[in-house]
Amino acid sequence: MNTETGVTAQTRPSATSSEGPDAHSAPPTRGQMWRHLGPGIVVAATGVGAGDLVATLIAGSRFGYALLWAAVVGCIVKIALSEGSARYHLATGSTILAGWRSLGKWTSWYFGVYVIIWGFIYGATAMSATALPLTALFPELPLRAWAIIAGIFGFVFVWFNRYETFEIVMKILVGLMFIIMVGLAFLVAPSLPDMARGMTFELPEGSLFYTLGLIGGVGGTITTAAYGYWTQAKGWRGMPWFPMMRVDNALAYIVTGIFVIAMLIVGAELLYSAGIALEDSDKGLLGLSGVLEERFGATIATLFLVGFAATSLSSLLGVWQGMSLFFSDWWYQLRGASEGGHEGSGAYKFYLAWLTFPPMILLFADRPFLLVIIYGAFGALFMPFLAVTLLMLNNSERVPAHARNGVVANLTLAGSAILFVVLAVQQVARLLS
Repeated sequence: MNTETGVTAQTRPSATSSEGPDAHSAPPTRGQMWRHLGPGIVVAATGVGAGDLVATLIAGSRFGYALLWAAVVGCIVKIALSEGSARYHLATGSTILAGWRSLGKWTSWYFGVYVIIWGFIYGATAMSATALPLTALFPELPLRAWAIIAGIFGFVFVWFNRYETFEIVMKILVGLMFIIMVGLAFLVAPSLPDMARGMTFELPEGSLFYTLGLIGGVGGTITTAAYGYWTQAKGWRGMPWFPMMRVDNALAYIVTGIFVIAMLIVGAELLYSAGIALEDSDKGLLGLSGVLEERFGATIATLFLVGFAATSLSSLLGVWQGMSLFFSDWWYQLRGASEGGHEGSGAYKFYLAWLTFPPMILLFADRPFLLVIIYGAFGALFMPFLAVTLLMLNNSERVPAHARNGVVANLTLAGSAILFVVLAVQQVARLLS
């Protein structure tokens, strides 16, 4: 059936290349699935950045374990969103952007304007966040220089490597950040009874902002929709890959959940009990490094900075690669071209450059705090759009009946849509105030 672009899902090229590590493999049996894990690890690494570490640490330092349940609920919400996006890719043989275009041309213009502005702001944010631990580890160069180096490294790496190499590097970074951060949580000796009480859905006074932030922000925003593109780049196509995708996606957010809980433990045990306040920005992580050095020594503090660097760099690389694929597909469908929409295409390289070089202008701003607030407000505007459109698409006739949303998926997506609308209003109100 023709879409509004005038191109059928069967005849147009994929948004990624036709090959991939699993392109010529049969879907694995349950016992062999672990060998094929990958896109979920990529989305987990991309979704957890320095901002998430700060949000979780601050929540733990102010409220102890009381908001542990919010971190768990946030991971469940992200499972539903990324699974819904990937399910549309696999069930229709098309992409989520093709689905959006079928809802009306306004969706394409909304995404196009959004992704251009978002990329400009996020590029500077990601480079600065990656530079913070590198500057602390290697103070010979200033933060601005490390930020530029980080951006250029991401640009060169993604430009010259395809998905398979990209996935391997992301797995290494995830392993590094997971071992260090979870090890740190064990080091501070968490209180199991207090953790259990943190699952009682308590909402302490003054905690609403942090609760909504943990549910809506931790684990990724727009990158959750990129999961379907990474499954395609892996070579997963068609309904037989459903079980593999669901296991991969669930594991991704289990890893994310453990990682987030580990940082909440650090905030609760190391900061809350001692009454230590961190700066409510990425620089607060450097404050934690000082606390760790005072209590455990320079080696532990250095390891934390290495984990911090791995966390920030994995987010940078994930966005540079995944959002370039996303933009490439948008440009391809907007133009109705006969080629493009894959790794290495012209649009892919354009957006990769857009994320890297124009945002460097912002690195020279003396007071970038307003930009951070604008980024928060602007970032919150995408998630309601994603949740609502997934409800529309995955309950429609475009998706085979047995692949449509079930009751649980619909309830989760509807609840997510309401939550993200509240978050968007909150962030916009913060910007206007």
